[in-house]
Amino acid sequence: MIISRTPYRISFFGGGTDYPVWFQEHGGAVLATTIDKYCYLTCRYLPPFFEHKSRIVYSKVESVASNDQIEHSAVRGVLRALHITEGLEIHHDGDLPARTGLGSSSAFTVGFLHALHGLKGRMPTKMQLAREAIHIEQEVLKESVGSQDQIVAAFGGFNRIDFPTDHRFQVSPVMIDETRRTRLQEHLMLFFTGFSRTASDIARDQIQATPKKTAELRAMQQMVDEAIRILQEEIDLTAFGRLLHEGWQVKRSLTSRISTPQIDTLYETARAAGAIGGKLLGAGGGGFLLLFVRPEEQDRVQAALRGVLHVPFRFETGGSRIIFCESSEETLPARAAAARPRALAGTV
Repeated sequence: MIISRTPYRISFFGGGTDYPVWFQEHGGAVLATTIDKYCYLTCRYLPPFFEHKSRIVYSKVESVASNDQIEHSAVRGVLRALHITEGLEIHHDGDLPARTGLGSSSAFTVGFLHALHGLKGRMPTKMQLAREAIHIEQEVLKESVGSQDQIVAAFGGFNRIDFPTDHRFQVSPVMIDETRRTRLQEHLMLFFTGFSRTASDIARDQIQATPKKTAELRAMQQMVDEAIRILQEEIDLTAFGRLLHEGWQVKRSLTSRISTPQIDTLYETARAAGAIGGKLLGAGGGGFLLLFVRPEEQDRVQAALRGVLHVPFRFETGGSRIIFCESSEETLPARAAAARPRALAGTV
């Protein structure tokens, strides 16, 4: 049995420049961090004593006679990509809801890949996990997704990710004084809007609009450099919050589906109560709202957003990990195959 743990992420700046339609021509850059909220995948070979071949447990339970019958697209796609035909039992547990802007879909794909490689006795590199997840989501499943979530989930930590036109992604940890990193974390608040959505549907509109939004996407990409400069130099951290506000205004102008009247109201309510800036995480349309708020103003902001769930969090640095591995010299499929004739003989 293998259990993988893969973190969710917060993207600060540059989102949208990680879509191939943009960076293949212009290059791209993203500033993001992983947080201490995780996706857990438990995988084991399923003994051959059941009517079903595989069982997948997530928001629903699937018991299938063939892996081709699996409805969960990411599970089916990963099994196909890794040429896995054995029967499996797969359990998914997440600390936060899916489809809420924290990269949960890519965390699932990365974590599932990691667990299956572990089940096969392999140790993939972080870049291998990221590239395989990107390939599966973009090429196998044909989803309208970018390339940052898979990399962030695999690597973990507070990173700048560059997307050159030749697809040779570069992951650079952002070097920040620990005291300043802690102060940044203390200024950030995360709220669940209560709305979930399918990111690829909203992203599809943004991808289609990309050729007409060159100025906006260039501005969003340049904010990555400015944000890192603020963090690394002796500049008042509130400048980071003001830059988040500026970035959100640019992002919400990309398409009409990125924000909604309800989200605009939440954001303006928070600003009126003391929030300096913020943004809706992910593709937009719902999910989690990130706010930059001075610590002394946070009680007032939380009171103004009464009824909206506040989710405390911390930065994390581990990325996707195997946190439990129980193996034996002989694989379960081999033991099961050896046991099957004896079991059948015993029933005659």
